Amino acid sequence: MHYLVIALGGAMGAMTRAYVSSTLTKSLGTAFPFATLTINLLGSFLMGISAVIILDYLKLTGYWRELVMIGFLGAFTTFSTFSIEGVNLLHSGQVVQAIVYFVSSVTGCVLACFAGWYLAKLFV
Repeated sequence: MHYLVIALGGAMGAMTRAYVSSTLTKSLGTAFPFATLTINLLGSFLMGISAVIILDYLKLTGYWRELVMIGFLGAFTTFSTFSIEGVNLLHSGQVVQAIVYFVSSVTGCVLACFAGWYLAKLFV
């Protein structure tokens, strides 16, 4: 049953990611991987919030953690796409853009996760 819950959350996360990615790519273009960066920042922020609300405040375990944190957010964010987009920037000679992308993604996602955690702690 645990894997079914994770799969359900994963399917919802993957579909949400596809929609957000498509929408952002249409509006912002493909010169810089803004869609993946935005998704990873948002997912990290939501992971911080979820950790506080699900685990600390509501003290939910099992299915809720698996559905939201492992399934949905695990499928919504993606490190593999981040990696290939960064490699593509390097391969096309856009070294500065690649460095900006790597640094802003890693630093930004950790800070976004902390911000979500901190804000949730303030209000929950």
